[in-house]
Amino acid sequence: MNTNLAAARKSKNDEFYTQLGDIESELRHYRPHFEGKVVYCNCDDPRVSNFFHYFSHNFTFLGLKKLITTCYRNREPSLFSRHDTGRAILLEYDGLREGDVTPRAEDIGITYLKGDGDFRSRECIGFLKEADIVATNPPFSLFREYMAQLMEYDSRFIILGNMNAITYKEVFPLIKENRLWYGPSISSGDRTFGVPDHYPLDAATAWIDGDGNRFIKVKGVRWFTNLDHDKRHEDLILYRRYTPEDYPHYDNYDAIDVSRTRDIPMDWSGAMGVPITFLDKYNPDQFEIIGMDHDVKAGLLPHIPRPGWTGKIDRGYIQGKRQYARILIRNRIPRP
Repeated sequence: MNTNLAAARKSKNDEFYTQLGDIESELRHYRPHFEGKVVYCNCDDPRVSNFFHYFSHNFTFLGLKKLITTCYRNREPSLFSRHDTGRAILLEYDGLREGDVTPRAEDIGITYLKGDGDFRSRECIGFLKEADIVATNPPFSLFREYMAQLMEYDSRFIILGNMNAITYKEVFPLIKENRLWYGPSISSGDRTFGVPDHYPLDAATAWIDGDGNRFIKVKGVRWFTNLDHDKRHEDLILYRRYTPEDYPHYDNYDAIDVSRTRDIPMDWSGAMGVPITFLDKYNPDQFEIIGMDHDVKAGLLPHIPRPGWTGKIDRGYIQGKRQYARILIRNRIPRP
């Protein structure tokens, strides 16, 4: 699954269409955020997008003010501009007419954009400035650039991405500074996405259903948001205590290694290296994120390298063996 995703990113062939069930499971946690708001889906053809389906059919329930969607292609789903064929389209939807149960065709009026519909275009940035909340599945290959734009315009958002994005030097500082965090509905496992007809189905995790729709499973998907939710403030229940045998110190870091998030010792007040899956349980009231192992290598955490160490300063080492990537944390409220 990772190999297939990496190949898709390399070729920019990452048109993954989010399943409605995944959208419903996540967005139910944010209902209070939507009242009176303008929602913008800037990577979505409204005729095939499940994001449009969700927001249009829950427009009144959520109390939305307006729904805006833009995409590049006219009749085929596409998540980013190819600058080759088709015309960019725009939809601005302000709710049902009296007596309607679902959006009518005339309510979903499609108009053409002047430009190409790329989320980075001046025209689409104008819609971004108007919006209160952005919700979509941006192309994974452009995640860094997409996130940078959201930060530049101080946007509120709920978007999908690969969990490895948190290791990007442009993204991890946002996690550390509590300007970005995971959504609550996905914490492990794979997610199924629809893919276009031209997507190669050469992986064991890809298939075609009885109606000819094409699908692929992608590993390590997460929701990324800066909208607060209750789960983010739930304490992780800690039950283990520190012993040198169970929690070895790194050879090169002034920190102990914790191989599983659930095994974080309740009584350790110093630095700890934990797996990146820790972020699924991260409560900023309970833990402080110090940094990541690549911050140590970059010299951004000068207090972490152990005095006298003469070997590599990249990832943590234990008895000379290089460990997996780690996030360095501290327990804000250690128990004696």
